[in-house]
Amino acid sequence: MNLPEVVKDLVDAHNNSDSTAFANCFSESATVFDEGKNYTGKKEIKSWIEKASKEYNAIMKPIEFEGNAEKAGLKAEVSGNFPGSPLVLTYDLEFNGNHIQSLEIN
Repeated sequence: MNLPEVVKDLVDAHNNSDSTAFANCFSESATVFDEGKNYTGKKEIKSWIEKASKEYNAIMKPIEFEGNAEKAGLKAEVSGNFPGSPLVLTYDLEFNGNHIQSLEIN
């Protein structure tokens, strides 16, 4: 699967529980929407993923990707310490250059 570099970096950071590297995939004004909540800016995104990594210990395995330089959709099998694991989740991404501007997880 041919993933953009920033998406590869995001998956690697997620799977290594590296909240700093994960947050660095995003622009300064980026937003993340997950489990009914919005997180804005690198600091909030870093705190969110740090907490989620500790709580769920999840691993993301990309299974499908479609997109262009502006928008993309990633489907990934996510397994970890949560009910229903593993689940297939959809990650709707918008890019700002080489960074993620928005991410919505469904």
